[in-house]
Amino acid sequence: MQPRLVLLATTAIAAVPVVGLLVMAAAGLASPLASLSVAGAVLLAAVIVATVWARDLTLLAEAARRAGEQAPLAQARSPMLGSVERVARDIERLSRAMANHTALVGRLRRADEAVVERLPDPLIVLAADRSVRRANAAARAAFGVEMLAVLRHPVLRGAVDRAFAQGTPQQAALTIPVPVPRELQATVVVMDPPLADGGRAMIVLSDRTRERAAERTRADFVANASHELRTPLASLIGFVETLRGPAADDRDAQQRFLAIMADQAERMNRIIDDLLGLSRIELTEHRPPSESVDLAILVPRIAAGFEPRVAARCITLALEIADDLPPVVADADQLAQVLHNLLDNAVKYGREAGTIRLSVRAAESDPRFPARAGVVVAVADDGVGIPREHLPRLTERFYRVDAGRSRAAGGTGLGLAIVKHIVNRHRGQLVIESELGVGTTVSVWLPEARRDGAA
Repeated sequence: MQPRLVLLATTAIAAVPVVGLLVMAAAGLASPLASLSVAGAVLLAAVIVATVWARDLTLLAEAARRAGEQAPLAQARSPMLGSVERVARDIERLSRAMANHTALVGRLRRADEAVVERLPDPLIVLAADRSVRRANAAARAAFGVEMLAVLRHPVLRGAVDRAFAQGTPQQAALTIPVPVPRELQATVVVMDPPLADGGRAMIVLSDRTRERAAERTRADFVANASHELRTPLASLIGFVETLRGPAADDRDAQQRFLAIMADQAERMNRIIDDLLGLSRIELTEHRPPSESVDLAILVPRIAAGFEPRVAARCITLALEIADDLPPVVADADQLAQVLHNLLDNAVKYGREAGTIRLSVRAAESDPRFPARAGVVVAVADDGVGIPREHLPRLTERFYRVDAGRSRAAGGTGLGLAIVKHIVNRHRGQLVIESELGVGTTVSVWLPEARRDGAA
């Protein structure tokens, strides 16, 4: 009630006896002076009472307002009326209790959010309309801008629809093909009642890519190793039998056979090393790197390691590194392996006394590569080139255009397969171009690192 209304109401109530006294004085039933004195005293008391009530009601209304807003109560004079004072104290206690409860709820909510944020598995919270309410750090790191594409996967959408329809947890196994194949196990749980932020369902995604890759890697390793090692092992066994038998006393034959055996053993060692390296890369291919690498520093260092080999074949290694190159998101060791494998192929299969060009430039408007900012590393040789029909299969394991020449040059058939998987892990792109009699160019596009270090 407004203070003015309280004052008017009290004055109106007090006016009743005052009017009665004035009427009695006019009729001669009471002394006019006494009647006026009593009337004045009544009106004065009414104004005082009205003022006190108005003040106390104002204080009470302010206290109730601040309690409703959960704001701290301002320091003010205590009400003069006992009943109002008791109500004010009750409101103050209620306000403190509400503030403590709100603080407790806030702490619990922050604790819940911290637990969800730090869960190792990706977790996504959906609203009733299937929109993303929030996602934890693991989900943002694993999927980033691809999160909506994951949620649109038909298998996952079906599990979400069943969970909402049946009100029970649902499981789903799905494969995400891009940017690299990933195998996920999804669990959808409907929240009833909903979460404080309006979330109605939680999706927990467990990445099973590593486990599945490990299973395939073990099988592939056994199959590949048994196939590729059979020939050198057969050669070693044959030479050993020869050295034990017909060549037991032939020193010249022994030296020749031992040299061949050493070459075969070294070839087996290279195959095993490349297979193990490829297996390790495949196990982490689904997790992109997060480091920032300066190619202007890395490329010259790798190129310098090839100086003795290019000098032995009288090859000119020309470096073309653009100025002001942006850093790229990469694993420095794996990127060094990519450069090493590409230069190794160029030296092995390039023309003797020819030229190898190693260029690094910022990717501009090139239709072969993504429209995003990035850097292109290209290795070009002037060798005999590769027939067009072989280009799509060059990154397959143990695929060789000329098996005899590859083995003679010390190749294992795994170099470009390793490059392909490393480029996939870096969310990059590999392009191989070749023309018979002109040479081969292998280009690798890598995403530019932002200033904050993210891809």
